[in-house]
Amino acid sequence: MMIGKHIRTLREGKGMLLRELAAILNIDAAMLSKMERGKRPFREEDLDILSNALNENKEELYTKWLADKALRATNDEKFQSKALQLALTICNNDKLNYLK
Repeated sequence: MMIGKHIRTLREGKGMLLRELAAILNIDAAMLSKMERGKRPFREEDLDILSNALNENKEELYTKWLADKALRATNDEKFQSKALQLALTICNNDKLNYLK
């Protein structure tokens, strides 16, 4: 998904091996490979580590991570697009105070 491809691009751009970044995250290289390919999600607590290790803006990583999380949560749902559009509308409309 989005964040996995982004992480791979950043890692490769720095000439960093998969096993090097995996060691920084304290996971094995096979797991990081699955995460980069979107087969396993990154953990929220990985974002600070990734931001520092790859010298990437945390907001950028968090945004991609959260978008992936929303897509995974609605994957294969019949009305995925409509539901995500509605959620976006609610997020952008402060007057609704949906979760308050």
